[in-house]
Amino acid sequence: MDELGRLPDEEYRGPATLHVDDADLPVHIRVAARFEPVEGRLRWAGRTSADDRLRERVGGGLRDAELTIPGSAPMRVRLSEPDPWGGVRLSGTGTPPWFR
Repeated sequence: MDELGRLPDEEYRGPATLHVDDADLPVHIRVAARFEPVEGRLRWAGRTSADDRLRERVGGGLRDAELTIPGSAPMRVRLSEPDPWGGVRLSGTGTPPWFR
């Protein structure tokens, strides 16, 4: 963090892969990180691009997946209900994958 409390590269927009069940789904994501001082840890969240296969699986109850951003190791991510535009909300805790 800098003197104003900002994180380096607080946002990531770009390609990613979600590993869900037995499939790798390429998506485009937009995510941002923030430091939660009360918890003492980083939280990050954002949305995927529209993807019918992902939306169907999340609509069927899928909530956990692994997220990989090019150049990073896979990370566990939590999935939430699809939005009206077909994207899916995702969130995680700890060091965001684009920081690595």
